[in-house]
Amino acid sequence: MFDKKSIDHAGALAEQLVQSADQAVKSTQRVAIDALDTVRDTSRQLRRQAQHASDSTVDYIRDEPIKSVLFAAAAGAALTGLISLLSRPRERR
Repeated sequence: MFDKKSIDHAGALAEQLVQSADQAVKSTQRVAIDALDTVRDTSRQLRRQAQHASDSTVDYIRDEPIKSVLFAAAAGAALTGLISLLSRPRERR
Protein backbone atom coordinates (compact mmCIF):
# COMPACT_ATOMS: atom_id res chain seq x y z
CA MET A 1 0.00 0.00 0.00
CA PHE A 2 2.67 2.52 1.03
CA ASP A 3 6.13 2.24 -0.40
CA LYS A 4 9.35 3.25 1.35
CA LYS A 5 9.57 6.50 -0.64
CA SER A 6 6.12 7.74 0.48
CA ILE A 7 6.84 6.74 4.10
CA ASP A 8 10.16 8.63 4.01
CA HIS A 9 8.42 11.64 2.48
CA ALA A 10 5.72 11.56 5.17
CA GLY A 11 8.42 11.32 7.85
CA ALA A 12 10.25 14.34 6.38
CA LEU A 13 7.00 16.33 6.30
CA ALA A 14 6.28 15.39 9.91
CA GLU A 15 9.78 16.52 10.93
CA GLN A 16 9.25 19.84 9.14
CA LEU A 17 5.94 20.29 10.95
CA VAL A 18 7.61 19.60 14.30
CA GLN A 19 10.35 22.13 13.55
CA SER A 20 7.82 24.75 12.43
CA ALA A 21 5.74 24.21 15.56
CA ASP A 22 8.86 24.46 17.72
CA GLN A 23 9.84 27.74 16.04
CA ALA A 24 6.31 29.09 16.54
CA VAL A 25 6.40 28.19 20.25
CA LYS A 26 9.81 29.82 20.70
CA SER A 27 8.68 32.93 18.85
CA THR A 28 5.53 33.14 20.98
CA GLN A 29 7.61 32.74 24.13
CA ARG A 30 9.90 35.61 23.06
CA VAL A 31 6.91 37.85 22.39
CA ALA A 32 5.37 36.95 25.76
CA ILE A 33 8.65 37.63 27.59
CA ASP A 34 9.02 40.98 25.82
CA ALA A 35 5.43 41.88 26.74
CA LEU A 36 6.04 40.96 30.38
CA ASP A 37 9.21 43.06 30.42
CA THR A 38 7.27 46.01 29.02
CA VAL A 39 4.50 45.58 31.61
CA ARG A 40 7.10 45.36 34.39
CA ASP A 41 8.89 48.52 33.20
CA THR A 42 5.63 50.44 32.83
CA SER A 43 4.52 49.29 36.27
CA ARG A 44 7.79 50.53 37.80
CA GLN A 45 7.41 53.89 36.08
CA LEU A 46 3.82 54.26 37.28
CA ARG A 47 4.83 53.37 40.85
CA ARG A 48 7.61 55.98 40.72
CA GLN A 49 5.22 58.61 39.37
CA ALA A 50 2.61 57.78 42.01
CA GLN A 51 5.24 57.98 44.74
CA HIS A 52 6.43 61.33 43.39
CA ALA A 53 2.86 62.66 43.30
CA SER A 54 2.30 61.44 46.85
CA ASP A 55 5.52 63.04 48.07
CA SER A 56 4.64 66.30 46.31
CA THR A 57 1.19 66.29 47.90
CA VAL A 58 2.62 65.70 51.36
CA ASP A 59 5.16 68.48 50.83
CA TYR A 60 2.42 70.88 49.68
CA ILE A 61 0.21 70.05 52.66
CA ARG A 62 3.16 70.56 54.99
CA ASP A 63 4.08 73.90 53.35
CA GLU A 64 0.50 75.21 52.88
CA PRO A 65 -1.75 73.60 55.52
CA ILE A 66 -4.47 76.29 55.45
CA LYS A 67 -4.78 76.26 51.67
CA SER A 68 -4.80 72.45 51.71
CA VAL A 69 -7.70 72.32 54.16
CA LEU A 70 -9.62 74.94 52.17
CA PHE A 71 -9.06 73.06 48.90
CA ALA A 72 -10.15 69.79 50.53
CA ALA A 73 -13.27 71.42 51.93
CA ALA A 74 -14.12 72.97 48.55
CA ALA A 75 -13.58 69.65 46.77
CA GLY A 76 -15.75 67.86 49.35
CA ALA A 77 -18.52 70.44 48.97
CA ALA A 78 -18.37 70.19 45.18
CA LEU A 79 -18.55 66.39 45.30
CA THR A 80 -21.42 66.47 47.78
CA GLY A 81 -23.31 68.91 45.57
CA LEU A 82 -22.69 66.80 42.49
CA ILE A 83 -23.82 63.60 44.20
CA SER A 84 -26.88 65.36 45.58
CA LEU A 85 -27.74 66.69 42.13
CA LEU A 86 -27.29 63.31 40.46
CA SER A 87 -29.24 61.37 43.09
CA ARG A 88 -32.40 63.50 42.93
CA PRO A 89 -35.43 61.72 41.55
CA ARG A 90 -36.30 62.93 38.10
CA GLU A 91 -39.70 64.47 37.44
CA ARG A 92 -41.95 62.47 35.14
CA ARG A 93 -44.16 64.28 32.68
